Amino acid sequence: MARTRFTDNAHDLPFSSLPASALRAVWREGYTAAQLKADVVAGFLVGVIALPLAMALAIAVGAPPQQGLYTAIVAGFLTPLLGGSRLQVVGPTAAFIVVLAPLQAHYGMGGLLVAGVMAGFILIGLALLRLGRLIEFIPFPVTTGFTAGIAVVIAVLQLKDLLGLKLTSNPEHFSDRIVAMWEARGTTNVQEVVIGAITMSVLLIPRIPSRWIQLPKCVSAVPAPLLALPLAAIAALAFAQLVPGFHVDTIGTRFHSVIDGVTVPGIPRVPPLLVAPWSGGGPGGAPMVLSLNLIRELLPSAFTIALLGAIESLLSAVVADGMARTRHDPDSELFALGIANVVTPFFGGIPATGAMARTASNFRFGGRTPVSAMTHAVTVLLAIVILAPALQYLPMASLAALLLLVAWNMSEVEHFIHTMRVAPKSDVAVLLTCFSLTVVFDMVIAVTAGVLLASMLFMRRMAVTTEGRVVEHGLPATPPEGVIVYDINGPLFFGAAERAMGAIRAIGADVKVVVFRMDQVSMVDVTGLVALETVLDELERHGIKVVLVGVRDAAREMFRGAGLVPVEGKLAFTQTTEEAFELLGAKIQRYARKRTGPVRIHLLDRHRRKVVKAPEQVD
Repeated sequence: MARTRFTDNAHDLPFSSLPASALRAVWREGYTAAQLKADVVAGFLVGVIALPLAMALAIAVGAPPQQGLYTAIVAGFLTPLLGGSRLQVVGPTAAFIVVLAPLQAHYGMGGLLVAGVMAGFILIGLALLRLGRLIEFIPFPVTTGFTAGIAVVIAVLQLKDLLGLKLTSNPEHFSDRIVAMWEARGTTNVQEVVIGAITMSVLLIPRIPSRWIQLPKCVSAVPAPLLALPLAAIAALAFAQLVPGFHVDTIGTRFHSVIDGVTVPGIPRVPPLLVAPWSGGGPGGAPMVLSLNLIRELLPSAFTIALLGAIESLLSAVVADGMARTRHDPDSELFALGIANVVTPFFGGIPATGAMARTASNFRFGGRTPVSAMTHAVTVLLAIVILAPALQYLPMASLAALLLLVAWNMSEVEHFIHTMRVAPKSDVAVLLTCFSLTVVFDMVIAVTAGVLLASMLFMRRMAVTTEGRVVEHGLPATPPEGVIVYDINGPLFFGAAERAMGAIRAIGADVKVVVFRMDQVSMVDVTGLVALETVLDELERHGIKVVLVGVRDAAREMFRGAGLVPVEGKLAFTQTTEEAFELLGAKIQRYARKRTGPVRIHLLDRHRRKVVKAPEQVD
């Protein structure tokens, strides 16, 4: 099938208009009955995989399991319908646990859902401002560090259900939860451990090397969670019949819903219904009143959800592009994700983002268009209506084992170790900083500190690459008498301005003209402009003419706005060094002025005075 050709510029994409760029691209290419069949089969299989994951992830953040299913249904349908990725599968993900669990503990279910709506509006704003591609500028050590940190937090939090611990409290912070679990270590339930071990053993079967054991095709073709969880439920029921006193927590024993006055164990057999997000209640189920003060308090969490959702979703879309050799529209994808996160809480769903493992499974099962992801959502909906009574028998320890494996896959230990081995020390520092801050504090602090640290290290590297020096050899021609050539290489920005101008602090008495070659200056910011102006002022005060060579258009426009324009006898612009020499060869005597002694330019002091006098230029 022919694919639409995309360019790197999102504004130039033929189907980049919001929304539904991917679905419209597929429609224009021609959608066949054979592809529809393949998409439906793939979507069904992904929906089966998503069913236990959605429940486990909702439970992990402190929500009833059906709210994870509602997320997979509503967000899982709206995002591919309106989005810019052909393969992306959206739903609740493990990455959100570290953000949503403390949020739910502090503000209750209502606060969590309201924060999800706010995050959706932030995502829509990012899309409308065409900021989708800015996510690509988050350094790899930052994403690797906080992803590994999130994996550690998720894995540790699953120990409660995996070991059957009975905690006396549900602390908000990770470190406090570890203390609470340690204090409750005496309540470990061996029966829960047995069921968790059975589940984990079956989940790991596909990872057994084929040279050790050859699995029947009928077994290897079935997704491991679809095999492990039912077997664990059957084992728990069998042990309960055969072993006196055997009991493990299940979805049915842990969660209940009241439907038409009747208490229903586990998941209610009803589709997602329209409900006000704030009706979920505050801490402990207390009534919640939506107010400006509450919104102000939830705003930092909403930004965190939006940032993490954008990063996770766009990274997943990039992985999908690599598998299917397509190109997604990041702005369209963010717009769809924003719409989904605004709508989903009104149906009881928690925040959602792109799920990398489910997206990869979608491709592996044959899905090639957004129809497969939408089918996955319909499959989850049908499972609620048809299988809800059976889902109550799934053991909590089994879901914890499933999330433990998800955390392991998410950690990408091999990539983490490889980066530690081969990356520069500065990148390793960023990686470990993000990892440690995520585990000890939270992801907001980790990402903020990581991006800030990475940016500072980047500026240091750029400042080192930017240099200024007097050139005496390798010139295209012999400069006229009294002319020196000064090269500036690299960006002239606030981290490099002093270094770039340092070598011209002192020049000889015989210098009449300085030719600044700026063809290798990729950008100039206001600090670099002020530094250059300071040098030009000093040179003018000592009667030295200046020629700026090869100034790029963007810098030339900035110079023009600052008043740096050609002035007869003071400042000139040329495109090449040869042109500068020809110009000066004819006029050098006119501009020469007799001077005695060396001219020393105290750049730093003058530069600082200019910045102090005109701080608005820096802002």
